[in-house]
Parts: sequence; C-alpha cells; structure tokens
Amino acid sequence: MMKKFTCITAALLLLAGCSSKDRVIEIQSEEDLSGLTIAFASGSYYHDMYGSRKDIGIFAVNAEADCVQALQQGKADVFVTDEIALPKPELERLHLKRAFQGKENFKVAFALRKGMDELRAQLDSFIVSAPLEQIIAHWTEGTPLPEEPYYEITPGAAPLKCISCSNIAPISFVADGGAWIGMDPDILRWFAHSIGRPFEMNYIDMGAAMIALQKGQADIVSGCIFITDERTKSVDFSLPYYQCHPGYFVRDHGNKHRITLGERFKMNLVTENRWKLIADGLLETLKITLMAILLGTLLGFVVCQGRRSRHGWARYLAGLYGDFINGIPTLVLLLIMFYVVFAKSGLGASMIAVVTFSLCFASSAGSIFDTAISSVPPGQTEAGLSLGFTPFRTFTDIVFPQAVSKGLPLYIGECINLLKSTSIVGYIAIQDITRASDIIRSRTFDALIPLLVVTVLYFVVAWLIQVLLNLLLKKH
Repeated sequence: MMKKFTCITAALLLLAGCSSKDRVIEIQSEEDLSGLTIAFASGSYYHDMYGSRKDIGIFAVNAEADCVQALQQGKADVFVTDEIALPKPELERLHLKRAFQGKENFKVAFALRKGMDELRAQLDSFIVSAPLEQIIAHWTEGTPLPEEPYYEITPGAAPLKCISCSNIAPISFVADGGAWIGMDPDILRWFAHSIGRPFEMNYIDMGAAMIALQKGQADIVSGCIFITDERTKSVDFSLPYYQCHPGYFVRDHGNKHRITLGERFKMNLVTENRWKLIADGLLETLKITLMAILLGTLLGFVVCQGRRSRHGWARYLAGLYGDFINGIPTLVLLLIMFYVVFAKSGLGASMIAVVTFSLCFASSAGSIFDTAISSVPPGQTEAGLSLGFTPFRTFTDIVFPQAVSKGLPLYIGECINLLKSTSIVGYIAIQDITRASDIIRSRTFDALIPLLVVTVLYFVVAWLIQVLLNLLLKKH
C-alpha cells in the first residue's frame, strides 16, 4: 500500500512539474499577476516594485538572461523588464511573447557620480543637441542609423569609462567578438567622442555598478536606468533621454520552431565572432592564474619562514595571517580589495585580482611548504651538516628536494583551486572565461553551449598545469 502511495505521489509531483512548465499563462494587466511567479533582475526598479508583494512568487536573479531561462524552464511564469527588451525576432527564437505593456511610464537617464558637475553638464548638452531619437529608433524600430559626425579625439585623453548594467538587445549588448553596441553604447560613444575622449564600456550588474560608480571605478552607468527618489540620494542623473514602460513576457506555446545542436554551436561561437570572447577570456584567466601562482609562491616562502621562525612574534603573525585568509571567502576579499583598499589607487582590476589571489595562495602555499619541510626527518639535516655542508646547502641539496617530492601533489591541487577561483573575477568587471560565457549566454539565452565550452577549457587548463608541474619534478 505504501509503495503504491509513493508511486502515485511521485507521479503527481512529476505531472505538477510538467504542468508548471507547460501551463498557458494568459494575463492582460498587473491585476492578473496574483498567484504567479515573477522573474526580474535584482537591483532593478521591478525588484522594488514586486519584491514586497505577498500574493506572488519572486524569482530575482542578477541578469535578464537568467530570467529568460527561468521562464523557458517553467521556474517562473512571467518575466518583467523594460518594454524595448527582446525584439520580435528574439522573442520568436526564444518561444516567448509580450503579454502586455505596463501602465507606468518611466524616465530613463544615465547615472553619474555626485560631484561630477562638469561631465553632467556636457552630457546634458549632448542629450539636448544630438539626434538621440534617430539612434533610439534605429535600435527599437530598425530605421537607418544616423552617421556620426567627425570628432577629434584629444591625444592622451583619459577614456570615458562606462558601465552597462544591462546586457540585452537592443539596450546594450556585445557583438563582433567584443564590441559593445546598442542604444546606450551608441549614445555614450558619440558623447565620449564629442568631448574628445576615447570610449570604454564594461558590464556589471546593477548593485555592483552603482558601487563602482561611487568609488570612482567608472564615469557613467547606463542600462535603461529609471530615475527614482532613492537613487538620486546616492548618484546624479543626466537629463532623461527616453521614456519606457514595463513589459511583461510569457512563454509562447504556439511557437513550435526548434533549432538543431549544430545551429546552437554556430549561434554561440561563430555568429558575430563570439569565439573571440572565449579566447580573450581564456587569455585573461591564464594571465591572472599564472601571475598569482608566481607571486603567491614567493609570498608563500615568506609565510613558511614566518611559521618556522625562532621568534614567537613571527610565528604568531604567520599563523594570524593564515587564519585571517582562511576565514574570509575569496569573493568577499576580492570585493574589499577592489572597492575599498585599492578603490582610488588607479590600479587595474586585473592587477587587483592578481594581488588578491596571490595573498590567498600564499597562505595555502606557506602551509604546504611548512608541512613538506617538517616531513623530512631531522637526521637528513644532521647528516648534511656532518658531511661539511653549510646550512644553506644542506637545505637546498638535501632537504628541499625531498620536501618538494612530498609537497608537490598538494601544491598542484592548490594551483588548480586557484585556477577555478578566478571564475569570480567577473564581479569586478574583468572579462575572464566565465564572464565571457555569461556575456554570450546573455546574448543567445542558451546556457548549454557556453557553459560546456568553458567546462572543457577549465578541465584542459587544469590538466596541463598538473602535467607541467609533474614534468618539472621529474626533470629536476
């Protein structure tokens, strides 16, 4: 009887899961949302709008791509974002449709750090005089893009550092292997050139973007940002350049089109040279990993010396350092280093990441070195000294080789852990291999292919590190 009941329960749960994904959602206004699960980007105005409602389910994630996938997989019933997001061809490909347009009308502007009055005045003047309506119409309605006037870039001028907290067409997205295009990038590119400055853009989620702006890591934040009273307390806004309504999107069960696996590979890697994003991200990951291993190894020897010092204060400091590093998540330490310690240092994000990972690696490496050296019997040192070797030569010729053979497996493991830890550098706007896959996924809304490629690359790099270090041991 119990077995039969269990089978029936499992069947009902399976049917419930299927019905949740296949259920046809028919909504025409905000009043119809009660009882449904709503997906939206964390930190957006829609989070404030629906986050406190008790009659609906909440699915808040960092990026719009995650919202779209939640909708496709049945984890959410409705996705709310700006009405201009997801053009019609994208909706058809994703088997989605816009259910209705919200009643509210929001003014959209660019965010600037408080105190940057000159830059804000220049931007306001540009918004008034430039053909923004034609630029916006190009991306929302497909009309011709006006030709950008000739602007002379001032030699040696600092680039206008912009952050987009939206990575979705047609607002702002990456194309042609790394170039930012869309409504916001085009406007800001024209503006940067009009004041004689090169243009730079990066992508961070809303919450981190506003912090980066306040800490001086960026000049302007874009991404169809609504002007709200709460936001004006921490940042300044330009004049509005667009007015936007909320758009409510649901699954389109009438669309039966399917794409093949080969088409998915082409879409994620070949179209717009998206493979270049992966290649550039891989180089960035390798650069950070190798530099952090080298610097962390050197610092690890210092930590090891502190652990083995005759002075109690040195042993205490080395132990305190290890406890401190081990007690803090690497991501938290990375954010502290980026937004607090080196916020106004002018040091690039990549170098901040190298320093952070070196400090973490040094703690582990120092412990490994100490354990490996301690595992060599004291008689080995005594034998070397009795043969007339100096203490230094005794260590380098007798103790160190034995310690390396015993500690290398753990050292290799820490190197691989460091490689995997670098996947968090996207939080400080570094386009590593993981962030590259996120950018591609945000453009194609396909999780399988980008994540599969990244998984294979991480595995190959980890395997190569292990092989090279083992070969080094055998050679020496």
